[in-house]
Amino acid sequence: MIESRKQDHIDICLKENVSAGSDYWNMIKFFHRAAPEIDMEDISTEISFLGKKISAPIVISAITGGYEGATDINDRISSAGEELNIPIGVGSQRPALENKELRDSYEVVAQHDIPLVFGNIGAPQLIEQKGKTAFTIEDCMEAMEMINGDYLAVHFNFLQEVIQPEGDDRAANLLKVLKEMAKEIPIIAKETGAGISYEMAGELKQAGVKAIDVGGMGGTSFSAVEYYRTKNSDQKELANLLWDWGIPTPISIIECRRAVDLPIISTGGIRNGLQAAKALALGADVVGIAGGVLPAANKSKEQLEIYINKVINELKVVMFLLGCKKVGELKNSRILLTGELRDWL
Repeated sequence: MIESRKQDHIDICLKENVSAGSDYWNMIKFFHRAAPEIDMEDISTEISFLGKKISAPIVISAITGGYEGATDINDRISSAGEELNIPIGVGSQRPALENKELRDSYEVVAQHDIPLVFGNIGAPQLIEQKGKTAFTIEDCMEAMEMINGDYLAVHFNFLQEVIQPEGDDRAANLLKVLKEMAKEIPIIAKETGAGISYEMAGELKQAGVKAIDVGGMGGTSFSAVEYYRTKNSDQKELANLLWDWGIPTPISIIECRRAVDLPIISTGGIRNGLQAAKALALGADVVGIAGGVLPAANKSKEQLEIYINKVINELKVVMFLLGCKKVGELKNSRILLTGELRDWL
């Protein structure tokens, strides 16, 4: 059932329009610098992130695993991460923990020399659900060992779960469980499309997470994914109602940066270098790309590398036009927030 659901999600993301209704990145404008006073060749996208040197502030974000065909995609993503010297994350490892026969699609990652590898477990699975036992710290350690992971992304996808007919909707005492786990395992708290608020960021820091992936609204809407997946008319109506539920990614970056001094990953609608530059200017340390990566990764490693290199080049061009030699200098850029984003602020 789980592996079937994972394949459903990938197929729907490839075939249907499951994006949020608004392009929030287009509501952010840079103040152009007419005389950059730098040479393009002197621009560097290299940064230090979570203790590792990486070639660009980009993470190939959690996408897939646990079904037939996922091994090839994860192998391509891992090869690209190794070749380009950037971090990668795998999709939820729940299928492999519940069925050892599905481990191959994750274990392929460990065959590559990648600067940072993020495992992935769903927050709902850390709580005992109806008829389902909770994953233990030992289970989570197994997930890390499976991929030779550096950090474990615990993803918060309660919007998606509450819409699924088979979803897990118990969440009481979750932060207490997370705090105990964080004593043993380095954890990244990761939303999956609904964003993280100022208050939530503070609570996650108190729970001991090492970084926050804001996973804001603006990219793939998993409520939209469930809209296409379900055949039940009531669930379809609910999924449509909550299609644009959440905090826009740019606002979530601002909220989290104001709240905590943890490393921040920005995922949620980033598909090009201009959008990446805007996220970094708002306070993100790196950006995560998933929706834009998937079509290329589904084709070939070469197509994936072409796509990522295109994003990096676009980022460098924007940095040039703003007079920024280093990625960190983007945080000093003047920006203007318009439209709905201005209302949020």
